[in-house]
Amino acid sequence: MSKISTPKVEDIRLKPNMSVIELVDEMRKMGGFQASHMVKAIDILTEMLRDKNCITILAFPACIIATGLRGAIIEMLKRGYFDLIITTCGTLDHDVARVVATYHHGDFWVDDKELLKDKIHRLGNIFIPFDSYGPAIEGVIKELISYLEKRNKKRLPHYKIVFYLGQILDKYEKKEESIIWWAYKKKIPIIVPGLTDGAVGFQLWIGYQEGKIDVDVFADESLLSDIVWGTPKRKLGALIIGGGISKHHTIWWSQFADGLEYAVYVTTAVEQDGSLSGAQTREAISWRKISERAKHVTVWAEATLVLPLMVTYLISKITSREKPKMLSQILREHFSD
Repeated sequence: MSKISTPKVEDIRLKPNMSVIELVDEMRKMGGFQASHMVKAIDILTEMLRDKNCITILAFPACIIATGLRGAIIEMLKRGYFDLIITTCGTLDHDVARVVATYHHGDFWVDDKELLKDKIHRLGNIFIPFDSYGPAIEGVIKELISYLEKRNKKRLPHYKIVFYLGQILDKYEKKEESIIWWAYKKKIPIIVPGLTDGAVGFQLWIGYQEGKIDVDVFADESLLSDIVWGTPKRKLGALIIGGGISKHHTIWWSQFADGLEYAVYVTTAVEQDGSLSGAQTREAISWRKISERAKHVTVWAEATLVLPLMVTYLISKITSREKPKMLSQILREHFSD
């Protein structure tokens, strides 16, 4: 007789008009490859979001914000799922650009020389007209700098500049499609450790050159410090999409809280080249960036494929979430004028 104690593999049973809840519960039985990892990720995130002592972090790269997956991020922010965002400057770029202009479906295999002639940028299989990117972003950030100048707010933490950017976007018709606007409305700090690596950061640098604005980068780290060290008996949990600086900054600060207690990675990078982007959750345990006792999983999948399914399941189970009380006071102090 077999001594295996794990559940047996069962065939998935599909039917017309299945709900996402039904589909995921069927996938739970499959025992197959990344489907089982995705289901485990959903279960970890569900537990994390129900843990009232957990401060939750959402980390992701800019590329997904150039796509309609931005809507899935917004659904989670609207419901208060995450207390903190750590991302890249390109997220600000694409979010602002898509509020005031349009992006289009494209093709991976198009002739890029022809696109250049037609004044179109290509991001994977997304087409971005020149005017929808640089000039569009420049106009909004100049408006932001003027707004801050009039209020004598010359030197600010970057997360606060992004907060005021949310106020600027408040007047735009497509504001409710903006991550920055929802973060502003919900008082969710957006931390961008690679501040100057994008169009928004470049425009802020021009404002700095002109003596109109200065960015206190270390104040962003002070906010993270207060969250990590100023909230006793707290846990940290994170959904980390992709890799790069947003992933590392999340787990870097988590080590000072004895590591993430809940960790879900979604990535297509491989670990064999030693890159941070491909590093699995288990590797972070050796750095104390994820706790030994953590509930964690790596889903090896492309985010635009799995995140809509994961988020739909979550919003079907958890309609809203309140910020941990211990965090609310810290944020009030940091966002007060």
